[in-house]
Order: sequence, then structure tokens, then C-alpha cells
Amino acid sequence: MPLDVPLIDSSVPHSARIWNYWLGGKDCYEIDRQVGDQIVAANPQILDIARAQRAFLVRTVEHLVREAGIRQFLDVGTGLPTADNTHEVAQRIAPETRIVYVDNDPIVLAHAEALLTSAPEGATAYIDADLRDPEAILRRAAETLDFAEPIALVLLGITAHIVDDAAYDLVGRLVDALPSGSHLVLCDDTEVIDPEAMRTMIEQWNEAGDNPRINRGPEQLARFFDGLELLEPGVVSVTRWCPGPAAGTDIPEVDDFGGVGRKP
Repeated sequence: MPLDVPLIDSSVPHSARIWNYWLGGKDCYEIDRQVGDQIVAANPQILDIARAQRAFLVRTVEHLVREAGIRQFLDVGTGLPTADNTHEVAQRIAPETRIVYVDNDPIVLAHAEALLTSAPEGATAYIDADLRDPEAILRRAAETLDFAEPIALVLLGITAHIVDDAAYDLVGRLVDALPSGSHLVLCDDTEVIDPEAMRTMIEQWNEAGDNPRINRGPEQLARFFDGLELLEPGVVSVTRWCPGPAAGTDIPEVDDFGGVGRKP
């Protein structure tokens, strides 16, 4: 049965559509392109951040499937489908992997059926829910995922939308529900490489839309991993998280830091 799609307001920019635009996607409106271009003009690094974050997703999912044996993913704030979505990366390696996507943007809901295409051995589901309601996420995710087995919780670029310390509690409630051997994959924007440009970007973003963001420092992002075993190399620029030998040693950093932690 097709998912019920709420009315989409094409006059207000939205983060998922702007991000899709930066990644070369077409699922956006003129207002998203205008705001996206304004942000890029003030901070050209954002295009590198968008691509680096997608590459970070690919590397972390590949690592968790191959090295940690993870066969279940809970991807919260998934955004619009582009190339190398979580289920595509995971199921290329282990077709039996099960993935639940979570987002609360109407345009993502409109494209959810594209995300639901799974390898026949596995499963892919979509939940229309908000990070601010972790219990609803967990309740509905349990219809697809087995919470007696390890799960990878993926939070890329989503915690910045919780602009106060409530973000730590919300993430903690999700992590607390996961069994031993589960992992947290998390990254978000910082102000390490080009502080002025990143602050300007946030100001423009918050003035243009109704979904405000903040930047957090690497130490603040590391707090999300409290109580977990942080995998090497720790919380670093996403370009430098296990880039592989082909990347060489002189890897440029971007203002998006993250890491992977294992629940004991």
C-alpha cells in the first residue's frame, strides 16, 4: 500500500532538499537551490562536506558489515535517497541485512518507496518519525529489527537540529535500547577548519528556514559516545576516518567531524 504523503510546502527551504541539491540530486525546489547557492557562496566548503559525509557513511557501513558482522541498521535523519544509501552499501556485502530509515520530512516520505527496495534476503523499512521522539522510533523499528541482536544506529548531520543539550539525552535513549555489540555512527558540522564561514552558514540557514541548526565542536560531538568504546581513530574530520591506503597520507580536513563507537 502506498504511503500517505502529507502536503509539501515548496515555498520554504528544507535541509533534506538542500542537501540533495548539493549532492547533485534533482529532488528540490527553486527556494532550496536559492538558499543552497547562497550558503555555498559564503562557504564553498559545504559542497566538500556533503560529499565527504556521504563517503563517511559508505566507509562506516562497509566496516560494520565486514569487520563487526552487523546485519541491522537504524538510520535516523536519512534524508532523500541518492547514490550509496545505507541499504545499498550494506546489502551489496550481506544481502540479508535489515535496514530501517527514519525521517520526518514530507518530501522524504514521498520518496520512501524508492528507499524500500531491498534485496530479497533482507528487509528495508521507512518510519515517518522525529529524533525528538525516540520511543516512537524504537517501537516502530522493532517491527523490522531484532533488538536482541546488534544494531548500528546511524546519525549523520541530524543532531545539529537539536540546538540544546537535549540532543545528548535523545541520542542516549536510543543507544540505551540497543543490545551489547551495537554501534553508534555519528557526525556533524564543526567550526574547526573555517570558523567564520561555518558560523555564517548557520546564520544563513537559520534565517532562511524553520529547521534551525547549530555547530558543535569535536569535544561536544565526542560526548555522544560517552559510555561506548570509541573505535580508532576517534572523533576526527570525516575525511580522516579510515580512508584506506588509496587516499594517501595528505588528506584534507573538512568541518564535519564524527566517529564510530561500540556498545560494550
